Amino acid sequence: MRVMGVDPGLTRCGLGAVEGRPGAPLSLVSVGVVRTPADDDIGARLVVIEAEIERWLDELKPDAVAVERVFAQHNVRTVMGTAQASAVAIVCAARRGLPVALHTPSEVKAAITGHGNADKKQVGTMVTRLLRLDAMPKPADAADALALAICHVWRGGVQHRLADALARARSAPRPAPARREDA
Repeated sequence: MRVMGVDPGLTRCGLGAVEGRPGAPLSLVSVGVVRTPADDDIGARLVVIEAEIERWLDELKPDAVAVERVFAQHNVRTVMGTAQASAVAIVCAARRGLPVALHTPSEVKAAITGHGNADKKQVGTMVTRLLRLDAMPKPADAADALALAICHVWRGGVQHRLADALARARSAPRPAPARREDA
């Protein structure tokens, strides 16, 4: 399974893609960061992010896209920018019919490091080890995008198979109820 991870942000939007399956070694496909100047118009910034995400989707042809779920912060402006960049990534994937998964930061940290309150350095170190890289991806947004992709390969694939199995079970024909004979 090839998964593209998106760590949304207006100034730096991390993009990373990995290939693998649960229980097997993962491999790095690509990693990078889309940067936009803070003093540019919001519309222009989102267009740059969209164009780069579209380019990645065209070139990498992922099976799924994992995006960091926006969570509440004290800085409303940061949350809004993150949510806007996140929505761009979701729309780009949805346009292609790709499944999109949203993972919380603590879910990703727990999947990668074993505990949900790991710091960025711990996440980066584990991403480096898991992908057998020579150096930690920089900036942290790039490592976070890879962590999202890894998390989805490990957790999302299982969740998707469970959802499919439940859907099949629910849609399977049910036997007719047994007739009760009155005495």
